[in-house]
Amino acid sequence: MIRHLLVLLFVVFTMSIGYSQKNCGAMEVLDRQLEENPELFQNMEIIEDQIREFLKQNPQGTGQRYTVTIPTVVHVLYRTTSENISDAQIQSQIDVLNNDFSAANSDLNLVPTLFQPVVGNIEVQFCLAQRTPTGAVTNGITRKSTTRTTWGTNDDVKRSTQGGTDAWDRNQYLNIWVCNIGGGILGYAQFPGGTAATDGVVLDYRYTGTTGTATAPFNKGRTATHEVGHWLNLRHIWGDATCGNDFVSDTPVHNTSNGGCPAYPHLSTCSGNPVEMTMNYMDYTDDACMYMFSQGQKSRMRAVLEGTGARSSLQNSLGCVPPTPGACNAPTGLSSSNVGTTTATLSWSPVSGATGYGFEYKVSTATTWTVQNVTATSVNLSGLTAATTYNVRVRTVCGSTNSSYSTILSFTTQTTSTCTDIYESNNSRNAAKVIPLGSPITARISTSTDVDWFRFNNTSSQRRIRVTMTNLPADYDMRLYRNSSEVAISQNDGTNDEQIIFNTTTAATTYYVQVYGYNGAFNNNSCYNLLAEISGTNFREGKEEEEPSHFELVEDEFVVFPNPTSGDVTMMIPFGKYATGSLQIYDIAGKLVFSQQMEGDRTVKTFNMDVSSFQAGMYLINFTSGEKQYKQKLAIVRQ
Repeated sequence: MIRHLLVLLFVVFTMSIGYSQKNCGAMEVLDRQLEENPELFQNMEIIEDQIREFLKQNPQGTGQRYTVTIPTVVHVLYRTTSENISDAQIQSQIDVLNNDFSAANSDLNLVPTLFQPVVGNIEVQFCLAQRTPTGAVTNGITRKSTTRTTWGTNDDVKRSTQGGTDAWDRNQYLNIWVCNIGGGILGYAQFPGGTAATDGVVLDYRYTGTTGTATAPFNKGRTATHEVGHWLNLRHIWGDATCGNDFVSDTPVHNTSNGGCPAYPHLSTCSGNPVEMTMNYMDYTDDACMYMFSQGQKSRMRAVLEGTGARSSLQNSLGCVPPTPGACNAPTGLSSSNVGTTTATLSWSPVSGATGYGFEYKVSTATTWTVQNVTATSVNLSGLTAATTYNVRVRTVCGSTNSSYSTILSFTTQTTSTCTDIYESNNSRNAAKVIPLGSPITARISTSTDVDWFRFNNTSSQRRIRVTMTNLPADYDMRLYRNSSEVAISQNDGTNDEQIIFNTTTAATTYYVQVYGYNGAFNNNSCYNLLAEISGTNFREGKEEEEPSHFELVEDEFVVFPNPTSGDVTMMIPFGKYATGSLQIYDIAGKLVFSQQMEGDRTVKTFNMDVSSFQAGMYLINFTSGEKQYKQKLAIVRQ
């Protein structure tokens, strides 16, 4: 089955919110990070693909019931005594998280009867870390005096070079920074997929825990519950747009955020006038008036914690296990990477007190180990035999004492390549290699981080484009770019062939094809075939259907891509049973900047539009056909 196209619509309108209302900076931070790191879009798209696949297999959010415990480190940055919150206040926050994420909070009984059937027990617990990343004893709290009056949301608090405190390994810990954020921001979080060095949650010291400096009406620790929800990939319940989408099926559609303590039932004026779930942790209500997650939100969070989820490594963390005093502990986290035909990299986690490590490897059928004594926590092996399974193990050297060996790890080298790849190195758009039109080429994805880029030009007389990828040795996907703007994507499951058809009428320009392995898939032994073609008439898929590109569309889905864009935008419009519709585009202030009546048929049609004359910023696109209304957000940027 073809995976659905994901158009990431995470950039949101700036909201003017009084300090008396909960004010979360997570989406503002995401907006900034997307501008600073364009690859974040792709990272988050891959995570959404994984979530969809997980939920297909586990519609209730988990394959089996079990609790995930997340080691947590709290970094306190303080200028005044009151900002240096106590251990007891920090522990009160951990207690709130444990109750809220296990549906054990004392105010759960306040959930209205209407929503009681969908209350979600996330089955997640949090502990203050008992060992550091190097294996030393800790109470899970770091403290640092600072001269900074406020920190804002630019992530300086997470950088020692800016006076903050560096994050601990995000694959092993949840990092929480407590400081004076300023600007009326109670807290903010980083979504999965962002930079490791800034991963975690930031809380203002006045809205942390339930004691000490905790300030009403946000003195019940729910700011952290809200932000950790973001950290586990939840959106605001109103979808950060009027009647927006939070990617969860059992939360009602909200007009916008709610503040204070709304009287129940609080009705939405969106389609169907549903009762809003104002008591959900992902709304903006006062702490005393939010007391539930939903089952759908549980499913979304468990998807990033289980299987191949973005935060699944936390299940294997030893952060909650205290180190044995005075012991020479065996290394943990032994793993292999960059395995080729004759080379491989092995690495492991550092051990407190280690003066070195004894690394050993052998062919799996051999009885004798080859030993390397090293001081680093990784080894690059060479001279290996292709298509051979090796065993590796490592132990800690503590002066004159050695630890026991780690668990043995096995890996198999790649077989000798049977195809020739003449296009390397082409791992970036700037390094893209020119490929012929109408003639297939062969290329190879040789490592988990290998990405292939190719380029070609269409012509004024032959503007339509078709790119086909066949003979796939692994799960490869591809994207099509017009200059730097993504215009299409093909993502089939497994080793099904990939194809993009882009029947554009835009004048001749340069197009780029990016080929990559889904979730790091690669095969150093076998090549894939790639064929780029152009035509003066529309390409067709199958015998009769004509579509602009190789996407599977959800019925009644309104898709806008690329997003963000600096020039052209394509809209896939569902006319349904009506042959006409109305398209309007509004700017951030609500001013109508474009309006057009549209005609179509009962199939999904496309509308291409040049928005290069629009000012950079956020826009709301509204399409109405009959009684149905669709909304999407569009970010226009300038290169």
